Parts: sequence; C-alpha cells; structure tokens
Amino acid sequence: MGESTHRHMDRTLSKTPERNTTRAVILGAGNVATHLATSLSRHITVAQIYNHHIGHAKELAEATGACATDDLSKLTDDADIYIISVKDDAIMPLASALGHRKGLWVHTSGSVPMSALQPITETYGVLYPMQTFSKSVPVDMSKVPIFIEGSTDATQQRISSIASLISPNVYTATSEQRALLHVAAVFACNFTNYLWGHCADILKRSGLGLDIMKPLIEATLEKAMTAGPKDGQTGPARRNDRAVIEKHLSMLDGEAKDIYAQLSKYIIDKYSDPQ
Repeated sequence: MGESTHRHMDRTLSKTPERNTTRAVILGAGNVATHLATSLSRHITVAQIYNHHIGHAKELAEATGACATDDLSKLTDDADIYIISVKDDAIMPLASALGHRKGLWVHTSGSVPMSALQPITETYGVLYPMQTFSKSVPVDMSKVPIFIEGSTDATQQRISSIASLISPNVYTATSEQRALLHVAAVFACNFTNYLWGHCADILKRSGLGLDIMKPLIEATLEKAMTAGPKDGQTGPARRNDRAVIEKHLSMLDGEAKDIYAQLSKYIIDKYSDPQ
C-alpha cells in the first residue's frame, strides 16, 4: 500500500468494559464467524446464530450460548449488532433477501465494499479481522488487527467499541484501503501457504517433514519484517546462479517446476543490474 493510504488508516481508541449488555446476532457459522462469535461471547451476549445449514448453526450456538435458526424471518429484531460473516459472494444476495431491518449491520469481508449493506439499513459498516481462520485451529484474537468502517461517524464509533472487545488492535480503513489489504494478505498468507505445500511434497521425497523448515521460515519472516523483503531476498535466483537453478529444475516436474522457473525469472529480472 502507498504511503498516503497508510497515513489515513488510523488506529481507533475505545474503552473496553469487561462485560456489557450488548446483544449480537451472527449470520454465518464458518471459520471467521466461529472465531468472532466465540470471542464476543466472552464479553457480550451472542443472542442468535443464523446459518442456512441448521446443524452448523446449532453447533456454534451451543458453543456460544445462543439460539440457532436457519430462517431469516425468525431473526430477532432487538439485537444491537448483526454481523454477517459469510462467503464474499453471498453477502449481497443475503442483504437483498434480508430487506430493510433495524439495528447496526456489519460484514466481515476484506474485499466487499461497505455499500453492500445499504439495502438493509442506514447504520451499517465493516468489521474485518485480518487473519487466517480455521475452526479447529485456536487463534489469539487479541493479536489480530481489525479494520473497521462505518456509514456515519457515530456508527463507526459503535463498531469500534464492539471490535475493541475482540482485540485492542482496531484501525479505520476505507473500502478501497481494505480491498488493497485483502490483496496483500493473499500474497502474505494464501500464496505462501500454497508454496509450503510444494515444499512439504518435496521434503516427503527425502523422508522429511515440513517441521524441519520451521527455523528457516521463522528467520525469513523476521528478516522481512526488520530488513524488508527487498533487502532480505537471498537464494540462487537473487545471485543469478544459473547452474544451481538448472540443477533444481532438473529435480522437479509439473507444477512445481513451472512455479520454480517462473518465480526465479521474476527474482532475476527484479534484481538484475540495468544494462
């Protein structure tokens, strides 16, 4: 993200009472919804879980002390905040199906604009936790940065108060900023994880597990955070060591070979001296 974008992404300051009377409804029961609902239930009342698969709704409702439903017409109308945490392409259809409603409505997507919730209410916004979530893997939510946006200043402050119950790391970000954050997160997390999959497959050929790479992965991340990715880049492509690159390519086939060749080319091109 550019400097000007970062400058306007302000950290918000909110008081975080140990417990209050806020009531929340969670629409969704997937990875993000599960972690948000579980975290919020320690501070406020999660009144209801909606999911089109009633079994999933009941499972999360049981874990958070909520009621479960798979019927939008049975959503309680007295909650303080309604959190839509579903797949990105389901947000707008769900908003249309909901029609006009009372209360504060937010979604949790990084890539969907805040305006997707306009059909529902005048008080709407976004509460986007930038983290990778899986139901079965614990996450320390207090370390997760949460990016918020509100349709009005007052609405944004209300969202900030809720977000601050989950994590002290709450920031304001426009829909445009959040979209760029989401793209960056895909590079930092999803693409990297996919490459670790290839790494694990290669290691398996020598009878080793991915855990052998943990010190290297941790050192690489630390160096990227301190020196920056550009100065921290190492390896045969960074040195333009064609002999090593060709040897490695001879040991690979299929997709792994294609990825190795293409990434090596990108690195060589980036760091080659101008002619």
